[in-house]
Amino acid sequence: MNTLLQYILVQRAKNKLKNEKDPKKLRKRLLVKEIRTGQVELIHAAKEILFIVIGVAAAGFGLKGFLLPNQFIDGGVTGVSLLIQVKSNVSLGILLVIVNLPFLVLGAKTINKTFAFKSILAISALAIVVHFVPYPLVTDDKLLIAVFGGFFLGLGIGMAMRGGSVIDGTEVLAIYLSRKWHMTIGDILLLINILIFSAGAYLLSIETALYAILTYLVAAKTVNYVVDGVEEYIGVTIISPKNEEIRVMLTKKMGRACTIFQGRQGFSKNGGQRQDTEIVYTVMTRLELAKLSTEIDKIDKNAFIVMGVVKDIQGGMIKKKPMK
Repeated sequence: MNTLLQYILVQRAKNKLKNEKDPKKLRKRLLVKEIRTGQVELIHAAKEILFIVIGVAAAGFGLKGFLLPNQFIDGGVTGVSLLIQVKSNVSLGILLVIVNLPFLVLGAKTINKTFAFKSILAISALAIVVHFVPYPLVTDDKLLIAVFGGFFLGLGIGMAMRGGSVIDGTEVLAIYLSRKWHMTIGDILLLINILIFSAGAYLLSIETALYAILTYLVAAKTVNYVVDGVEEYIGVTIISPKNEEIRVMLTKKMGRACTIFQGRQGFSKNGGQRQDTEIVYTVMTRLELAKLSTEIDKIDKNAFIVMGVVKDIQGGMIKKKPMK
């Protein structure tokens, strides 16, 4: 590890533990644990930042290289912003920030404040990129614009989600409404975009609206490919000798319910007795996985984690209680 970085991590750990009055041996153990926690947070933060940077660059290319110069629109907040920009000539960068702002406030309440903060940074970065970066105009063929504009925009949205943020606030609105109504997030997103495309057909032309639908479908498929379905819940099974610490982290720190299964090891060294173990199971949305991965790494970097797609759920607290 870089000497300067190591020094910063050590000082950070000492500052966090300066008020602790534990015995010297225990204090040293806590210091080592706190340094490791800092390392994990730094690595995960760097990875999330990289995803968001790639996402912003890809979305900017889709907008400036394909959609915006040819007055094409897309679904979601981006589509609304493009529609307003075409009719008013207000800078798209400004519109992206203004139109997304209410959804980010909602995101702070629905998901968590860290998610909202990262999303504000991602959307602001996209607005700066769209306003200042001179992307080349790639083509004026309408079919290519719809397909590849949607692809790069979807790639950008998906990568931003992998980084624990969004650059289109309609996903946040859909998550919120799904907790209020008996509908899936995918169905709500479809209804929102039907309204946007209808407005596009009325204000621009039916042809433009049809190409916008094609753009949206390509973008949606790309997002699904990148993040494996943001509108789906993820069931997470965690097997670790530190299962109690993971349970406390889930219930106290992340505000998520979990279930504990009793299990037994399937393999033992040298034919010894197989040990009993507790298996932790929880369900959360795709947007919460980045934080969960970080928190588990802090406790046990070698934890065995299995994730599976859950189409929808009923009952429990996940649809009612925002993540801490």
